[in-house]
Amino acid sequence: MANAIRALAMDAVQQANSGHPGMPMGMADVATVLFSRFLKFDPQNPTWPDRDRFVLSAGHGSMLLYALLYLTGYPDMTLDELKRFRQLGARTAGHPEFGHASGIETTTGPLGQGISNAVGMALAERLLAAQFDSKLVDHYTYVIAGDGCLMEGISHEAISLAGHLKLNKLIVLFDDNGISIDGPTSLTVSDDQLARFEASGWAVCRVDGHDPEAVAAAIAAAQKSDRPSLIACRTVIGYGAPTKAGTASTHGSPLGAEEIKGTREKLGWPHAPFEIPENVLKAWRAVGAAGAAKSQAWQAALAALPADERAEWDRRFKGDLPANLDKVIADYKAKLSADKPKWATRKSSQMALEVINTTVPETIGGSADLTGSNNTKTASLAPVKPGDFSGRYIYYGVREHAMAAAMNGIALHGGLIPYGGTFLVFTDYCRPSIRLSALMEQRVVYVMTHDSIGLGEDGPTHQPVEHLAALRAIPNLLVLRPADAVETAEAWQVALKQKNRPSVLALTRQDLPTLRTSHTDENLVAKGAYELLPADGAAKVTLLATGSEVVIAIAARDLLQKDGIPTRVVSMPSFELFDEQPEAYQEQVLGPNTVRIAVEAGIRQGWDKYLDRKDGFVGMKSFGASAPYEQLYKHFGITAEAVAAAAKQRL
Repeated sequence: MANAIRALAMDAVQQANSGHPGMPMGMADVATVLFSRFLKFDPQNPTWPDRDRFVLSAGHGSMLLYALLYLTGYPDMTLDELKRFRQLGARTAGHPEFGHASGIETTTGPLGQGISNAVGMALAERLLAAQFDSKLVDHYTYVIAGDGCLMEGISHEAISLAGHLKLNKLIVLFDDNGISIDGPTSLTVSDDQLARFEASGWAVCRVDGHDPEAVAAAIAAAQKSDRPSLIACRTVIGYGAPTKAGTASTHGSPLGAEEIKGTREKLGWPHAPFEIPENVLKAWRAVGAAGAAKSQAWQAALAALPADERAEWDRRFKGDLPANLDKVIADYKAKLSADKPKWATRKSSQMALEVINTTVPETIGGSADLTGSNNTKTASLAPVKPGDFSGRYIYYGVREHAMAAAMNGIALHGGLIPYGGTFLVFTDYCRPSIRLSALMEQRVVYVMTHDSIGLGEDGPTHQPVEHLAALRAIPNLLVLRPADAVETAEAWQVALKQKNRPSVLALTRQDLPTLRTSHTDENLVAKGAYELLPADGAAKVTLLATGSEVVIAIAARDLLQKDGIPTRVVSMPSFELFDEQPEAYQEQVLGPNTVRIAVEAGIRQGWDKYLDRKDGFVGMKSFGASAPYEQLYKHFGITAEAVAAAAKQRL
């Protein structure tokens, strides 16, 4: 059965003339034990919520996963798909891509991401088990990780978090083959991985990865542990290859015809390329079929729940929001418009969350050691503690990388909506995971505060100037920069409604007045941009602004109107949403036949699609500085006077 994996891997890589045969050949024995003796799954019901999660963190070895999916009988992973490995339109991409085929639990390839996603999946399992009947939620998360995954810095953050929280249903199988692309890992690393994991609170052991009984005993012991487990499986990369086994030459290149011929002889596998003997395929298909009874028993347990509990479970896993959320938000907005609070939008976010978190029970909050600054914790959220998962707030610690990746894992698991905070400048630390959130179309909300030079004295290391542009460059990512408490509530409503994309909320440290003092149930942020203040007279100038700079645009409008220049103000909280509006609406909002001045305390990049050559931009052209924010806005020329002057210059 293991040799079937090896043969499919080397044949597919050879046919594609591209790929990584060594890892699948080396880990075939371990994977066979895991799938045939332990993994709870049903190929005919691949999204069954209580299945075990299997994450191939070492995603370059994708043929291991594709071979397993084909052999165990996933209907959409056919032999033809294996033959089309790495070809355009195939389900069998070079690295596993979430959504391309059933059984691919997450997109892996960027090393370290998979094991970190798995921490989020294991955490989600524990959180849901605390909220629902244990008959509905009782599964493991298994990971195959390689040396590269454990070298990446994100893995340190992730394993530390998992060990601290005692995620005992997380089991990592380490492909301990001592080889990376450059050669022996001794060239670059001499870490004692078992000691490292043990220091982070994990149960650890080492086994011969080619001894099925030793592997099985280690997994069985790990299932009973009160801690997450690392099983270091000593393997030979390219196992079975007569001259290349154990060398870097099997890592990322086809074996070649002669080496494959020799491998077939050495393994006693006389079959043609992509040919699996009937008895071997039958044995594998029996493994796949074995999960059906467990899947059906789970469905019966779900059906036996009281109707309201069953409806709540179904709603959560469909990704639907509570039916009363829109009314709750509308009522809250009306109160804001009446009360006119002067809050930083980070505070406005917290106040919106006070309403949301009591209405939407699936939200899971958190922060990377900036809870008091990000304002991500609300009164109704108790902290998640080691071994106690009844809370809904995660103290991630100074682990921005792992927080973002774990939130992806929580979202991928299903049934929960994660949000987490840090400073906007530290989206640089989160960026690989944010990119994967967008690529995988996951509803993850990134609460990013201290969004400009407006954070003041912390200085240029903490002041994001290029980050809004960089985030707006990521496809399928929604960037929201609200201007007041009302827009912030609407931004949260928009973010929660995105079933298939993540959102970044860019929020201020400095206080801002309420600008939307006339209530409307309509969510204006959902349009991306809208006219906040019309011109008195036939408009000659349109001021486009986001976030904290909308107030500056309003003040500039007053100056221009006093000088007899009719001026409109457009609040533009989301480029992405605005770009999705009908062309006629976009043209109307942008103000045809007017001079446009864009105002944002960031760089100009990205704004030019809304500006003609005659138009202007008032913002940042350099890094920031350390000073009170009022001084910084004057120093960098982001003032009402500068905006008015820029408009007059172009009239």
